Amino acid sequence: MLITAQQASDELLAHDDILIISHMSPDGDTLGCAFALYHALFAVGKRVKIRCSDELPDRFSYLYTGYVDSEFEEQYVVSVDLAAIQLFGEKLNSYTSKVDLCIDHHPSNDLYAKKTYLNASAAAACELIYEVIVLMNITVTKQIADCIYTGIATDSGCFKYSNTSPNTHIVAAKLFECGADYEHINRSLFDTKSKMRVRVEQHVLSRMEFFCEDKIAMITINQQTVEDTQADETELDGLSGLPRMIEGVLVGITIREKTLNAYKVSLRTTAEVDASKVCQEFGGGGHKRAAGCLITEDYDTAKTMLVEVVKKHLYEFNK
Repeated sequence: MLITAQQASDELLAHDDILIISHMSPDGDTLGCAFALYHALFAVGKRVKIRCSDELPDRFSYLYTGYVDSEFEEQYVVSVDLAAIQLFGEKLNSYTSKVDLCIDHHPSNDLYAKKTYLNASAAAACELIYEVIVLMNITVTKQIADCIYTGIATDSGCFKYSNTSPNTHIVAAKLFECGADYEHINRSLFDTKSKMRVRVEQHVLSRMEFFCEDKIAMITINQQTVEDTQADETELDGLSGLPRMIEGVLVGITIREKTLNAYKVSLRTTAEVDASKVCQEFGGGGHKRAAGCLITEDYDTAKTMLVEVVKKHLYEFNK
């Protein structure tokens, strides 16, 4: 059932003992949503906890300041920036049929929740979280503003991607007024790399594969990558933008090994290919220029399947 922002805010104010779920392989948007909503609801006296199937990246550690983890029997379940049940992850699969409210911006959202506030025109789900918090008449503190700005900046590519709208800039400006430390966040997320991260990028780029007259570029992040570079989990985040940076590449594919015969796929495309349509063929989804899915096959099969589906969509565009 689709609902409005006002109805979403009413739902949150009407319930207590709230569990917030972020998607697996968490990024800045899902974490920004979760922690902004946590701080807002905590401020009005509600018990709230956040859960994610995967470890939270250190690069977003500033978001976790002030978070007090607690154990209680949740009475209301909220998912944020989580478009499909495949993205809950192994540890949270038991919640796929228990979500009361989903707040999301992915047009491919499969409406698994009892109620969904969906706005596919938003660059980031954090835009929607900002709207809902304002409608709840909760003050947007600097801490909340930092969380929301993180989600907007990461999902818009620091306002470079085509999903950036006038409202994206308007919300960002309001966050500046609330004290968001945008200079530090931008430098930390976009202008700073550890030596280990540079080593990982060198490794995957040196093994990049090209297909379809170099229109498709693919990188793979597997256990061998981890062993060769000695990288921890946090250094592997955000690599999906690398293949699309190559001149002439229309589709960038990142295949990341999660477990044996289970691969998380991230697609980044130009206007010629709808990334979400490609990923929907594997049970995933996302946006036209950025989408993802999970393929449970051996590596060679997963790679072959992906390339063939992408080729099909390239062919359809060029007909």
